[in-house]
Amino acid sequence: MATYTNIQGQNILIVSSDPANPTVGQIWYNTTSNALKAYADVGAWASGGSLTTGRYLLASAGTQTAGLATGGEATPVNATEEYDGTSWSPGGNLGTGRAGLAGCGTQTTAAAFGGYTPGVTASAATEEYNGTSWTAGGNLGTARYYLAGCGTQTTAAAFGGNVSPQTQTEEYNGTSWTAGGNLTNGRRLLAGAGLQTSALAMGGDGFTTSSEEYDGTSWTAGGTMNNAKTEAAGAGLQTAALVFGGDPGAQKTTEEYNGTSWAARGSLNTGRRLLGGSGTQTSALAFGGVESPTATEEFTGGNATITLTTS
Repeated sequence: MATYTNIQGQNILIVSSDPANPTVGQIWYNTTSNALKAYADVGAWASGGSLTTGRYLLASAGTQTAGLATGGEATPVNATEEYDGTSWSPGGNLGTGRAGLAGCGTQTTAAAFGGYTPGVTASAATEEYNGTSWTAGGNLGTARYYLAGCGTQTTAAAFGGNVSPQTQTEEYNGTSWTAGGNLTNGRRLLAGAGLQTSALAMGGDGFTTSSEEYDGTSWTAGGTMNNAKTEAAGAGLQTAALVFGGDPGAQKTTEEYNGTSWAARGSLNTGRRLLGGSGTQTSALAFGGVESPTATEEFTGGNATITLTTS
């Protein structure tokens, strides 16, 4: 019969009290509580309040307790909603209703850019939100949709999309957009996370597992995801990111990035694609999507000591 030593090549630590600073994946036996324990990531998704206006291909911003959803394939297409951690309520309408756009920032200082207007006309429009209403900002240098974005209202990045070539990156200073370094691999329908000078691009059309990291000047290869995906959503920072949902197969999968490698985390309750995402790696928000256009889920991550049982 195989033992833990045979499988892992090491013995289980036997201690009278739990280690003070364990590492994820560490296992030990506590003789005081007579329990086999481990330190693990216990991240999981739970249902949140439903969007009032069902939508997909939307722009996202904010946090788990102060989220923002705007635009998308919805009726009306310019609708904006704000999340308070429990329920969604109407916000100010976009000046130009569109879908396939990207967003960034906070609930009260957000930016939305790109997308397509009814009739599938690519838009270069940027709009800025103050928590009440949207106003026009500087136009993208190149109109595009199916792009990703990250950063803040005054330091944003836009990358990828249906534009040719799909490697194009632009940077926003709160007034105007300028050209940034090109993605290594052109992609659309990708997920984004991070900041303007430390951005992360994940997946994309063609069902790729690749990710790329941006330093404000150039993109370099990041870790390879475990699941190929497009039409997914992202949250967090370049060195502490989360990617979830997407296609193929209206995925439930969630993966966590530490700046080097990707690891599987708790699955969404409802698999979906073309959804919105915001927040952090340990406190994320997923909302909308083709398969469940009003559904919202909240992710709570973090590491904890758990007791291992045979059940």
